[in-house]
Amino acid sequence: QVQLVESGGGLVQAGGSLRLSCAASGRAFSSSVIGWFRQGPGKERTFVAGISRSGGGTYHADSVKGRFTISRDNAKNTVYLQMNSLKPEDTAVYYCAAYSSSRTSIPVYRSPRMYDYWGQGTQVTVSS
Repeated sequence: QVQLVESGGGLVQAGGSLRLSCAASGRAFSSSVIGWFRQGPGKERTFVAGISRSGGGTYHADSVKGRFTISRDNAKNTVYLQMNSLKPEDTAVYYCAAYSSSRTSIPVYRSPRMYDYWGQGTQVTVSS
């Protein structure tokens, strides 16, 4: 089982930067794929970025590619989302999520339905 806690959200002007953190507890972290998702008001929860268990594989939604970067530090049980050149349309609640498996190779899914564990979310607001 994995428990997740997000932090680092806040209010920032367009063009600014934020770094979100997802701190995990539980023995399954190193065997877990981690994803970042976001949900704006009245919108569905959508994939932002995902990272493989080793950190060697990273994936970003087209809407954030080149601006956001996901990374992980397994020694600290933490995943980060560095967000640069923020836009008002990035405004949302950001969630980290995890799923784990004992299989040798597991994919980074983009569907939130494939993730078993979720944090409580952190609000990111970008003003124009």
